[in-house]
Amino acid sequence: MGTGTVRSTAADETADRRREQRGWYFYDWACSVYSTSVLTVFLGPYLTSVAESAADAEGFVHPLGIPVRAGSFFAYAVSLSVVLAVLVMPLVGAAADRTGRKKPLLAAAAYTGAAATAGMFFLDGERYLLGGALLVVANAAQSVAMMLYNAYLPQIAPPEERDAVSSRGWAFGYAAGALVLVANLVLYTGHDAFGVSEGTAVRICLASAGLWWGAFALIPLRRLRDRRVPAREAALPGFRQLAATVRDMRRHPLTLAFLLAYLVYNDGIQTVISQASVYGSRELGLGQSTLIVAVLLVQVLAVAGALALGRLARRYGAKRTILGSLVAWTLTLAAGYFLPAGAPEWFFVLAAGIGLVLGGSQALSRSLFSHLVPPGKEAEYFSAYEMSDRGMSWLGPLLFGLTYQLTGSYRDAIVSLVGFFVLGFVLLARVPVRRAITDAGNPVPERI
Repeated sequence: MGTGTVRSTAADETADRRREQRGWYFYDWACSVYSTSVLTVFLGPYLTSVAESAADAEGFVHPLGIPVRAGSFFAYAVSLSVVLAVLVMPLVGAAADRTGRKKPLLAAAAYTGAAATAGMFFLDGERYLLGGALLVVANAAQSVAMMLYNAYLPQIAPPEERDAVSSRGWAFGYAAGALVLVANLVLYTGHDAFGVSEGTAVRICLASAGLWWGAFALIPLRRLRDRRVPAREAALPGFRQLAATVRDMRRHPLTLAFLLAYLVYNDGIQTVISQASVYGSRELGLGQSTLIVAVLLVQVLAVAGALALGRLARRYGAKRTILGSLVAWTLTLAAGYFLPAGAPEWFFVLAAGIGLVLGGSQALSRSLFSHLVPPGKEAEYFSAYEMSDRGMSWLGPLLFGLTYQLTGSYRDAIVSLVGFFVLGFVLLARVPVRRAITDAGNPVPERI
């Protein structure tokens, strides 16, 4: 084989890899609108108001006969969704690794989530149970899909490219979130001009996120490739498969140590994302338009923040950059406790602080974990990773909901989350990532 042929083959492989990476970015573009418009902005306050309209004189609703304060219902629904995810994700992840067929499973999860989100158009009146059920299905489907999506990263990017590729994926997602939020803001603030009520405008925004998710998911599903592997034994049922995955992780204790640190601090991140709009509307008395502008500010700055922290990681390493972002999260959240009610300008300052560290801390965590996964176990390991990603944390929302239920104060609920970032920092600082990568059987990048 001549030198020219070798160069041509290498160039073709690089072009194919770049094409697949661009397709991969578009799944973040597709699904991040759910995380932004639905989970972060509209559904929390709207579902809470629906639950309040169905509440008794003491402010409680009674799903399945259980007394639940209406203000805690959304947080509990987010927490409940992890139960479904725990049952499904390890099973799907093991099946993906054993068959090599991630793409059909990604399609099934994506369109289940998109359909549930589009169904939120019918959430009106006192249908809080419908809203809770759709949230549980959509959030669980989102987690399954993101687990499969993340598992592609080690296959489409060599070690030296992963921080940059992961950061670009997050940037694509935040750019889409910002674009759709602008359209949401126009519809919501001008709903009278469009001839619809405020509630109908919210339901249109919720449903449109599902339509966007389904439409743009077609791009990655066309460009991503399955890597076929010989069929192996059948996957185990949910909790048994999770236990088998954890047993395998015990052979890689440093990978497990990183995952523990990530699960702790990401619980805090995801709870802030899912509960910030409830905090702003119920505790600070801010209107929906103010919340939309604040989240739009987060989205715009998160694009720059994700790319900037990606560059910092190339200079200082991903671990140090993540640790720095956790310090920033702690300070920002502590400041949030003291925000005065009815002062949107200070809420915007808080949003700016969150935006600058949000994308980077998530993107670098994903790329760093990809180095710690043993080859051939990508989807299975990312199923455990994903259990605490994208709004699927169970402990954070549960703590937030319980704190509010016991104190009646969203300020106490929001400050209770500081411990997640402090403990996560301590746990991550103790992980020797270079040795962890070597123990997993992967090459160590020059900067990590």
